[in-house]
Amino acid sequence: MKLVKYFFGVSFTIIILILSWYNWASMPNLKKDDYAKIIVRDFFAPSTKDSIYSIVTYNIGYLSGMMNNKTALSKELFYENLNSVKSNIQKVDPHIIAFQEIDFDADRSFNINQQLEIADLGFNNIAQCVNWDERDVPFPYWPFSSHFGKVISGQSVLSNYDIIQQERNVLSRVANELFFRRMMYLDRLAQVVKIDIYGNELIIINVHLEAFDKPTRLIQTKEVVNIFNKYAVDYPVILLGDFNSDPSHKNATINEVLKLDNIAVANLPETNYELTFTSDQPYERLDYIFYTPKSIKNESSRVLTEFGQASDHLPQEMKFSFL
Repeated sequence: MKLVKYFFGVSFTIIILILSWYNWASMPNLKKDDYAKIIVRDFFAPSTKDSIYSIVTYNIGYLSGMMNNKTALSKELFYENLNSVKSNIQKVDPHIIAFQEIDFDADRSFNINQQLEIADLGFNNIAQCVNWDERDVPFPYWPFSSHFGKVISGQSVLSNYDIIQQERNVLSRVANELFFRRMMYLDRLAQVVKIDIYGNELIIINVHLEAFDKPTRLIQTKEVVNIFNKYAVDYPVILLGDFNSDPSHKNATINEVLKLDNIAVANLPETNYELTFTSDQPYERLDYIFYTPKSIKNESSRVLTEFGQASDHLPQEMKFSFL
């Protein structure tokens, strides 16, 4: 009897400790008001008025290269990837960059604010949108040394031009998530940013959709389409990001966007289109730039293969003008 009581006592204690840890680990580091904020700096301003603009979308994979979600990242590889990305951004010289999976303060990437590191290249306006805020993320599950730990991460838009408004739209979650996944898993977002480019108010919708559950990704894609349609009535709109769907997939969720009659897609011919994932041996297209053809002209667009394996995704650029 004493042995049974001891066993149940120890088991109860372990359960309480685990639940207490989960409760602590899933508590936020930030206040909700900090989840969507605009940062303005004063070291740079465009000196001349342009007529053709460049925008880039990049799932930067927290600068983990091909190690994304697999194992711990070495500091040497992290800084090699960071310096490579900064060097390539300087060469491409875009006016606007939309990032997905970018870390603001995370143990897995040595607590470096990646958006500020890149913004130091000369981007004076920043829209920060947090979608993952946990004190301790126990993933990847093994070995323990690879755990992400503290994570503050999300999406970010860097701009040479004034950011005058931002909305953080949380998309639908997986319906039957286990409780610990729901506590620890990131929000999927549609980040809506309004940018003033010499009197042209441009709407950027930056998304990172569900990767693992296709029914949820379909719901999210339809939600994004509704957001796009709301703004496309009155504004030039660029919808971009990681949609986690290739047109060749069976019942591809990206078709919900491609079938719209008020939207155009950059750099996606019917055959032999450029691929963005994985960056070392690309085998599918997950990243896109869409735009409103009534108000925006696609001057040129391409996948930026020169960025190499700094992320497991390749970025894409579109040069555009206003009609």
